[in-house]
Amino acid sequence: MKCAVVTGGSRGIGRAICKKLAVELGYHVLINYQGNEEAAKETLAALKDEGATGEIIKFNVGDLTDVKQALQRWSDHHPEAIVEVIVNNAGIARDGLFMWMSPEDWSSVLDVSLQGFYNVTHFFIQKLLRQRYGRIINIVSVSGVKGTAGQVNYSAAKAGLVGATKALAQEIGKRNITVNAVAPGFIRSDMTAEMDEKELRKIIPANRFGEAEEVADLVCFLASKKASYITGEIININGGIYA
Repeated sequence: MKCAVVTGGSRGIGRAICKKLAVELGYHVLINYQGNEEAAKETLAALKDEGATGEIIKFNVGDLTDVKQALQRWSDHHPEAIVEVIVNNAGIARDGLFMWMSPEDWSSVLDVSLQGFYNVTHFFIQKLLRQRYGRIINIVSVSGVKGTAGQVNYSAAKAGLVGATKALAQEIGKRNITVNAVAPGFIRSDMTAEMDEKELRKIIPANRFGEAEEVADLVCFLASKKASYITGEIININGGIYA
């Protein structure tokens, strides 16, 4: 059984990625969630409606013990499973000006995006190296590439993930494992629901917000065998807002 793991897979971009990997690439998808079990079950139902397979798995990506226990328990129950794709999609935003940013708002954002990447990827890395095949795809952000005022914590977390992507790609490229990052701009999701789309469209050359499915299409390509010579790249998908 060939599997893909998607963190933060219950809603938005994560849900769209789960569906694409399951339906188009035929992976059995582990849909990670932390709090919203109902949304995770909805994602799983959407996969099954398309004739694909998957399961939900609960853990907090920022908590190393929680990640290890949940993934070890799953691995013990599925000794035949081969995890080929890891999509580090989980992320949270706690926006605010840096001068008023609390230690909790700083730490929590880095814990989910950056520590979460370490916790989940590190669990599987030796298995990927032994099987000499894998795809690691990190969901970053335009904020991590150019920086965004009011998002120093989020920009720092995603920029850290950009650096980690480039470095890890160099370490494991010889084992036929690619490591890439996808950097979305304004995408319609829960995270952007409160934003003034009509106003923001003026600064986007494509004159619209992107769709979660468009990000998922890119992730699906990077997860496929067609992308075997692409590694260490940060691919912007933002309607031309930053290139």
